[in-house]
Amino acid sequence: MRAVVYRGIGDVRVEDLPVPECGDGELLVRIAACGVCWTDLKKVDHGTVPPPRVFGHEMAGVVERVGAGAERFAAGERVQVYHHIPCRACPLCERRLYAQCPGYKQTGVGAGYEPSGGGFAEYVRVAPWIVSGGGVTRVPDSATLEAASLLEPINTCLKCVRIAAPREGDAVLVVGAGAIGQILIRLLVLEGARVAVSEPLADRRKRALEGGAELAVDPFADDVSAAVTAWAGRAGCDAAIVAVPGQAPLDTAVSASRPGGRIVLFAHTKLDDPVTLDAGQICYLEKDVVGAYSADADLNDEVAELVFSGRLRTDDLITDRFDLADAARAFDLARSPSDGSLKVLLTTGFDA
Repeated sequence: MRAVVYRGIGDVRVEDLPVPECGDGELLVRIAACGVCWTDLKKVDHGTVPPPRVFGHEMAGVVERVGAGAERFAAGERVQVYHHIPCRACPLCERRLYAQCPGYKQTGVGAGYEPSGGGFAEYVRVAPWIVSGGGVTRVPDSATLEAASLLEPINTCLKCVRIAAPREGDAVLVVGAGAIGQILIRLLVLEGARVAVSEPLADRRKRALEGGAELAVDPFADDVSAAVTAWAGRAGCDAAIVAVPGQAPLDTAVSASRPGGRIVLFAHTKLDDPVTLDAGQICYLEKDVVGAYSADADLNDEVAELVFSGRLRTDDLITDRFDLADAARAFDLARSPSDGSLKVLLTTGFDA
């Protein structure tokens, strides 16, 4: 089978690998589509894990084989696959800190080598604890497998929105309006929040407004804090979500938030990534700064309902599709998106 193999920092190659075996309790899934996520690129660009690996975790496809003990699924079923599932038994899981659970950190899906997601390949093997723990979602005939590949990133966004905890009518700023920012905007609107966005690309600002945002500001041309404060009709927004990494986006979120507001870091996913904060903003003005990382297994069913029912629009989020053979070009576009580009997918040429 074809697979995109990470061979070292900045080095990915399309290679021929054996189709994974399917053992007891496991599923072998033939991949149709897999989204390119910033965390995949982070690993490729910064070498945060040793090679060789096959990345890709926003995946959907069709069950090819079913191992003994996994008969709850059948060959031919269309599915989406999560690559992490918490143990639900440790002290961290008791506090619903699933992404910090040692079991969650063990990737349970792979296409060869150390399991690392594997969605950038034609087949993946799904480990027993993923299958039995609720990590495989059936996709109805009414939904596309491309839409199903968005369940994992939408799950992470819904978890982030719940951590931001807006009340009905609250003013929320989203800093960055790429695919993740657009999802956050739509989820916040569904939660009853009023939404503003800070985004330098004109097409993304336009999409944000079409998706329900009330205000879209160009941070390179305008004073975001002043614009958001005037729009919110109070001393700033009630919450802000930082959907792109960096010091400047964080500064924007902090300065645009009212006293007692909540700032959620959603894009600073790499360790040894220091930023600075005005401690007086946190202590004297009582602003909260919190993090939101990865998916929440308790939200799997809710996310599936949102997408498959059409309550959350997803059809316009995927703008660019590349065959596995063009993975390097897909990664380059995801790193440096052009105006008009949002979600980048790798496809295998297979669909059902």
